[in-house]
Amino acid sequence: MERGRAPPPWRGLWILVLLPALAGGEHRAVPAVPGWGASRGLRDALSRAGQPLAAGEAAYEEWRATGVRGRAVELSCGPPLAAPPAVVFWSFTPQGEGLPRAVAVGSGREVAVAPGTGTLGRVTLRNGTLELRELRVAAQGRFLCQGLFPERGRLRVGYAAVLLRVLVPVSKPFVRPTAAAAAEGAAVALTCTVREGTEPLSFSWQHQEPRGGPSVTPAGLGGSRAELQLTPANRSHTGWYICTVRNEVNNRTSDPVYLDIVYGPDEPAIRVEPFSPEQGGFSAGEREDVVLSCLAPSNPPSRYVWLHNGSQVHIGQTYVITAIARAQAGTYTCLAENSHLQTRTQATIVLTVYYPPAGSPSCSALASDDQRDVALRCRWPGGFPLARLRWVGPQEEEEEDEEGLTGSSFSMATRIQSGADTRNGSSFSCLASHPALPLGAACGTTLWLPSGSPACAAAATKGDEYVMLRCRWDGGAPLVTLRWRDSAGRTLGDPAPSSAVLVLSTDGSLGGREFVCEAAHPLRAAAAECRLRLEVPELQAESEVAVLEGGEAQLACRQRGSGAGLGATVAWYDPKEREVTPGLAKYQLEQGEAWVNLTVRDAEWPGDSGIYRCTATNAVGTASLPVRLRVDRYPAPPNVTISKLRYTRARTEVRLEWRTQGAGNLTGFVVQRRQTKKPLRETPSPWETAAGDIEPHSRDRRLGGLDPAVLYAFRVLAVNHRTAGHPSEVQTPAEPPFEAYPAVTGAAVAGMLVATAASLLAVRCIARRRETLPRLHDLLFRTAAPGAQEPVGTAEDAEAAAGGEEEAEQAQRDSRGPGTAAGAEAAPAQGDPSAPGTAAEPLSAAPGTTEDPVNVTITVTATP
Repeated sequence: MERGRAPPPWRGLWILVLLPALAGGEHRAVPAVPGWGASRGLRDALSRAGQPLAAGEAAYEEWRATGVRGRAVELSCGPPLAAPPAVVFWSFTPQGEGLPRAVAVGSGREVAVAPGTGTLGRVTLRNGTLELRELRVAAQGRFLCQGLFPERGRLRVGYAAVLLRVLVPVSKPFVRPTAAAAAEGAAVALTCTVREGTEPLSFSWQHQEPRGGPSVTPAGLGGSRAELQLTPANRSHTGWYICTVRNEVNNRTSDPVYLDIVYGPDEPAIRVEPFSPEQGGFSAGEREDVVLSCLAPSNPPSRYVWLHNGSQVHIGQTYVITAIARAQAGTYTCLAENSHLQTRTQATIVLTVYYPPAGSPSCSALASDDQRDVALRCRWPGGFPLARLRWVGPQEEEEEDEEGLTGSSFSMATRIQSGADTRNGSSFSCLASHPALPLGAACGTTLWLPSGSPACAAAATKGDEYVMLRCRWDGGAPLVTLRWRDSAGRTLGDPAPSSAVLVLSTDGSLGGREFVCEAAHPLRAAAAECRLRLEVPELQAESEVAVLEGGEAQLACRQRGSGAGLGATVAWYDPKEREVTPGLAKYQLEQGEAWVNLTVRDAEWPGDSGIYRCTATNAVGTASLPVRLRVDRYPAPPNVTISKLRYTRARTEVRLEWRTQGAGNLTGFVVQRRQTKKPLRETPSPWETAAGDIEPHSRDRRLGGLDPAVLYAFRVLAVNHRTAGHPSEVQTPAEPPFEAYPAVTGAAVAGMLVATAASLLAVRCIARRRETLPRLHDLLFRTAAPGAQEPVGTAEDAEAAAGGEEEAEQAQRDSRGPGTAAGAEAAPAQGDPSAPGTAAEPLSAAPGTTEDPVNVTITVTATP
């Protein structure tokens, strides 16, 4: 069926009529089936194929196919290698019915599936092959394929009948026993059933023991049928049973089912550990752990009860007697009981207790006969009966079977062995036998001489009151005997094995004395020795150490030689003979096993210079070594001169500049200040640092935090590490420059400009308003009467007067403005003698005067 298109309604089995007609040679057009989407494709296929073949050439095939329910099966319409049909039609006839049902029809990619085929499975048609997915049991029957196959330009009719058989897989079986628990000897049957599955079915049974193990097929029990007969049942039938059912599709296995066969108890079997049988029972050694185990096969498991001499002592399968005693000897009975069957059985044994001596034999080797022989001793007292002991050497062990127990004794055995006849590393064994010890017991010792030589050391007690000389040489059998002697050969103290200690009083006479430790051993012909000399400590250090001021000086002091191992207390003393102790800020002590280093931090000149002493004291004496420390100063830096020192306006800060003079290294600058103008009776204030750690490349500084009411003095110093140069000259800050002159000058210029502008505006206003302000106008712009001129004395005066008149006239014209100036040019000026019809009126003289009037000309010059 084409994807996305609804399946067309099934209009009838028209193709069943069409195909026989085509096979009979009748040439008919393909009928159009209403609603069938493939009708057009069928017509096109028939029209392209041409004439059909004769009816006798139609092919008919039939075969069988098998499918499994739930899986997929493909039904082909023709041979596997044949071309797919141009048109195909599939029908289905259920098993036992005669009416076929349409399934699917197709032509090329156009496919239609008949409705109602879901009972067969999921039906698809591709290239003429019918595929049934999720196959169902209802699909069992006869499928008929009718198709038109193109062949050499014609259509051939073909028929294929497929008899499909649908197989059903076997479902999971389950087992049902006639009884979950049965007594031994009864008849038991187990039945295996399945819910579904295509026959024939085959059954197989597997049996597994209760505690695991491989599954086996029950032999001779009819294990190939659905029912398994266990007649009669015995204890071997107890366990898990599994049934497996098979058919030609698959096989399934059931869950295991447990069958319990009840039996017992059988006759108990008692086991004793450790196993030591004897006539009439078992034996064990005293203080030995004895384990009594009882086993009586039974299902359900037996209940065990232990009886000792008829009295109950324990309940359980295993009875552990810890550290058995002689009182626990006697009869032990194991009683087994089956609570389900209410049956009992029992068994009895006799246990005899023997006890050997406590512990184990001990072997030792001691020097005897003034270190010439070795006494071998073996001891093992106690026990019943007494243990038998005997010594055997390296070559005597092989003769043991022939000589038997010759040379043996009870509880203790001693053997004297010559040291000269004994090789180093010879082994000797002490063999012990006892009835309670089947394997016996033994101890042994190996005579050997330790390698090397004795080691000597000296140590002082607390407070150096005594000196202990210790000589040690570990190992060896027997142990090495050690004794102390002085340089004159006198014996000091008592001999001792492996380690000898001699205590001497420190009376001041031990310095330089020598002591000898002598070691003797039976296997050594000549004695070995070690020597020890008590000496005063010897020190090593440099005589002089130099360091620059501010650095760290390390004074090293090392002790030379061992000093006989007495040890020494090393201390440092400063130039004032004070002991340097840990925890001081000025000094740091570092101490090793044979050295002490003193580090002087932040060396000062000249306070830290001087002689330091390193002392070492032990119980014998004291040594001292002086070390001179020289603290050198750094070279003086160059001198400094203050070039500028001035207050700011607020007088809370100063601006300081300086310069250097001369050559020299420097690491920075320091600025100092103090107050000045102190009363005469008061001492000057000390200098205090105003700025420190100034970079060496800086040459100026801004200093704040000043009191405006206080006058300060400043000076600058150059610094080279810890060395300060000569201070600069002392200066006090200068007052800041007067900065009001620019403001006053600006204000004056601004006032003059404003006054000039106001004057110009006033003159211009008066000139324009002549009628309104005649007096002011005449006062400013009045002209002189005709002929009234100032006397002129010289030609220069005359030119000046003429020029003044011209300037006055020009000023009047300017003050009147353009219009006024034009009117003035049009009308003749008053007093002009050239003006017609006008006469100049002379000025009147003051009363009582006879002098002629004077003509005065006033010239006004207006400056814009």
